Amino acid sequence: MADEPSWDDIFAGTPSEKRTTTTSRRSGETADEPEQSGQPLQGGLAQSGQVPPSGQTPPVTPTVADPGPSRRDLRARREEEERRRGRAAPRKTERPKRAPQASAEAAAPPPTAPVERRRSRWRKPGTWILIAVLLIVVGGGGAVISTLYKQYAPGIQSLFGGEPDDDYAGSGNGTKVEFTIVSGDIGETIASKLAKAGVTKTSAATYSLLLANKEISFQPGTYSMFEHMSAQSAIDRLQSTSARITTKIVIPEGTTLKGIISLTASATKIPIAKVKKAAADYKSFDLPSNATSLEGYLFPATYELEPNKTAHAYLQDMVDEMKKRLTAAGVPESKWERTVIFASLIQKEAGLAADYPKVARVFQNRIDDGMLLQSDATVAYGAGTTDRVTTTDAERTDASNKYNTYVHKGLPVGPISNPGEIAIEAAVKPATGTWVYFVTVNLDSGETVFSTTYAEHQKAVTQFQSWLRAHPEYQ
Repeated sequence: MADEPSWDDIFAGTPSEKRTTTTSRRSGETADEPEQSGQPLQGGLAQSGQVPPSGQTPPVTPTVADPGPSRRDLRARREEEERRRGRAAPRKTERPKRAPQASAEAAAPPPTAPVERRRSRWRKPGTWILIAVLLIVVGGGGAVISTLYKQYAPGIQSLFGGEPDDDYAGSGNGTKVEFTIVSGDIGETIASKLAKAGVTKTSAATYSLLLANKEISFQPGTYSMFEHMSAQSAIDRLQSTSARITTKIVIPEGTTLKGIISLTASATKIPIAKVKKAAADYKSFDLPSNATSLEGYLFPATYELEPNKTAHAYLQDMVDEMKKRLTAAGVPESKWERTVIFASLIQKEAGLAADYPKVARVFQNRIDDGMLLQSDATVAYGAGTTDRVTTTDAERTDASNKYNTYVHKGLPVGPISNPGEIAIEAAVKPATGTWVYFVTVNLDSGETVFSTTYAEHQKAVTQFQSWLRAHPEYQ
């Protein structure tokens, strides 16, 4: 209807405008009329801005009642009030306008590739158990935790399918491996050799354990190991004496150079020709300048042979040991040659350990008195008949034998054996006495008779000859 206000008219007014007439479309009430009645309502002219003809009173435009603030305004005021009070109310989000309906293909979201989940290492139960164990012992400090982790982590993780990538679990698969540690090998070298031999999985696993425990040490030698051992079990086995494959050589006291060469070749599997060649080059062993042979400088003892060494190296070990013993006995290097000659003579002639200093005194008294030593042991060595204890008249009178002390005064020209520690001590400190004779009267027991006069000595010789006839196996 033309006389009814439009919705635009209703909401176009402001609160400051004066409202003189109100209408209600819902109740049908009539608004108060203006003073000049009968004039049509010209709401449309007022809105259009038209002016009435002159002389006429402009019609009053009816207005509607002030609708008051909108719900949006009220909500804004309420939020402002809440902010002032310090507790802002959550603002409702306006409903977005509906977008024009698109086709089904456009509306459907693009297909997405399934997201691949990364499997966490922490999901394995073995890891959590390991962490729990470490937390229990946390009072022991970082070093304890580190050691326990490296020692038990492979075993615990393997129980739950979590075997580490750089290590095996357990003590091997039963396949034996001979593993050798040589002198000079360091921890890193040993770790690398274990991995190359197939004993351990990686060198890093072994080396990390060695770095964590500086007290671990290894002895040169050959060890019986197994394939696929954990790093920790391999280290433990290398420190076990039961796993060591020992090759020993036993050099009895008084053994000659010829005998030692044979024993060394047999024990080391080195051809005897190579051992002889090494021994012949005696100057390469740093002996005293007056030494004429390697004889006397190879200390008799039991040696554990390190693998893969040369013949010269094995002999050098024996020479080094002799030098240590001479030094320990207080013998200066300038007297090494004389001492080993004297000690080698004592070693071959004495029987019982208690008699060594007495035998030394007999020889020293004879040297001091200018007497011939008359040692059958020296004659036999020079004649090459060391396989028997007696000599013949012809051998004792052979002046061409430089070792023949029945002909040549003083000590022999060189050592006749390789003496042990007791003989060296006796050579350095002979017993006190006036004896100038001695003879062993029982080769089984080593009983020896010492005499000051020749007559006493002859009685002892008769006693020995009687015993020798009863034991022809010694002749």
